[in-house]
Amino acid sequence: METAQSQQQAAPGAFTTFARFVLCGGGVGLASSLAVVALASWTPWALANALITAVSTLLATELHARFTFGAGRRATRRQHVQSAGSAAAAYAATCMAMAVLQQLVATPSALLEQFVYLSASALAGITRFAVLRLVVFARSRLQTATTAFPVHATMARASTPTGPAELCSAA
Repeated sequence: METAQSQQQAAPGAFTTFARFVLCGGGVGLASSLAVVALASWTPWALANALITAVSTLLATELHARFTFGAGRRATRRQHVQSAGSAAAAYAATCMAMAVLQQLVATPSALLEQFVYLSASALAGITRFAVLRLVVFARSRLQTATTAFPVHATMARASTPTGPAELCSAA
């Protein structure tokens, strides 16, 4: 029973991992959406989105490495680069969603902008979860699982003779 609990802590299941992803990524995403709107009042929206996406990606990758995917340590440079690739796709999706909004509505309200931005971010987030879990942090999960639970081979020894030669010599 203790081993089953230890395994759950070392390699969280998909549901637990997704809940952590939503908590960390969603929290960073909500803060980012507010920051984008605030920064966009001083700079072009695409630049504000790019800057906030870069900062939030660094923060979220660290949170995901330490907490979400159970690595318990800082993200590696490789993980940051791979995570940035998935964030670039999310950036493109949010920019495209906002461009479509600007084409459909001449002067959208801040509430409508937030709704569109968060909806696009949520769809991109689900895709990012799959990429991060299956690609970026997959090796960390495997390494954590193998180092947390080393396999020790044990050979059983017979206490009584079992082979025909041993039976003859025992008589």
